[in-house]
Amino acid sequence: MDVMTAIELTDNEFLRQFETTFDNKLAKIEYSLQDRKIFLTKIHMPEGAEDRMNDFIVAVFKEVEDRNIRLVPTSPEIAKFMRSNRRKYKNLLPVGINI
Repeated sequence: MDVMTAIELTDNEFLRQFETTFDNKLAKIEYSLQDRKIFLTKIHMPEGAEDRMNDFIVAVFKEVEDRNIRLVPTSPEIAKFMRSNRRKYKNLLPVGINI
């Protein structure tokens, strides 16, 4: 299944978080935007949807890539995902940042 068809991503700019729902429960990745960099600071997955976390992260990474901005994963879970998929997503990191 294509991740982008499976996850409908919303950017709640007021609350500075990407949002989606799993079984009518809100999942969110909080962010801070500074100087063409987006810092992904916290991820919250609803109970029972933890197995979809990687799909959600991929959807957010795709959105960041489409906006042509750099990504700094400060959330431990997102940094772990980035380390596990370094080759695929290293182009999203700002110059000089290694995860």
